Amino acid sequence: MARFRTRLALLGSAAALTAGALAPAQLVGAQPAAAASYDWVALGDSYTAGVIPAAGDVFEIPRDGCERTDQSYPQVIDRDLGGLIELTNVSCGAATIEDVTFRAQQPIGRHLPPISEDPDYPFPPAPPQSEAVKPGTDVITVGVGGNTLGFADILLKCLELGQGSGGVGTPCKDELAAGIPGKLTKVSRDYDQMLAVLHDRAPHAKILAVGYPSVIPEDTSKCRYNDPHQFLSITQGDLDWLRQDVLEPLNKAIEKSTGTQDVASFVNLYDSTQNHSVCDAGKWVEGILDQDYRPALVHPNTKGHRNAADHVTSAILNAIAPN
Repeated sequence: MARFRTRLALLGSAAALTAGALAPAQLVGAQPAAAASYDWVALGDSYTAGVIPAAGDVFEIPRDGCERTDQSYPQVIDRDLGGLIELTNVSCGAATIEDVTFRAQQPIGRHLPPISEDPDYPFPPAPPQSEAVKPGTDVITVGVGGNTLGFADILLKCLELGQGSGGVGTPCKDELAAGIPGKLTKVSRDYDQMLAVLHDRAPHAKILAVGYPSVIPEDTSKCRYNDPHQFLSITQGDLDWLRQDVLEPLNKAIEKSTGTQDVASFVNLYDSTQNHSVCDAGKWVEGILDQDYRPALVHPNTKGHRNAADHVTSAILNAIAPN
């Protein structure tokens, strides 16, 4: 039902925008245009790019190592909105906020030894993602911050420390908790700088900061210890810590930074993904391995990207709607 309402709103907004674009031209006798066209640049990390097989097929040929998939939410929205939006998608797996803002990135593809070896690795450097933003860009979406926080490294350390624990205790929290506030401070500082750079490159663009979905349930008793389709060897206590003191504060830091720019707004994916975590039956995020035993390392699947597409579509249409 939510998708149906979103599509109705999409069609209605597209029709209104098209009508608004045509009226002035018709008054002066010009040929009516087919539709309004808006330039959208999608920036971000693996939660935007897709990356895992459960988020679709990689469509870049030749591969550039960023692993954008055809069911990731930018590509879903691009198909949904048709000619209304012109998409430039430069999101890239493993990107940090600095990679979006000013630093060339070394893409890793699916080279995650000892889990997997990518035959095409190494890949050429990818330019800073912000270079895709031009003065005429109308909408910028950006979903980034998890790699600046170091979430993948934290996750792997929690897996290591949880081995042999029987699912009891908080070995990861005990070792890593003291360093999290400093990492969150860096996220906030880097995010503020990134938003300022994006606004400077496209002064008239609306910036949509896309938050992260819920990946750990509030009730971590749903999570089975040593289940590779969930969080494998991470203890329930450490999962509670990761949710409360790492992931939820990450979203709050991003939302707070978004408030530093009048042209920016926050797209909340967390609330809509409750009850669709890694440990829920109707999961929108895969665990360490997906159901086909392929590496997933806690990333959204096609259902998660479909949900993100619905929410980001609504935000884009609001951003480009006439005042």
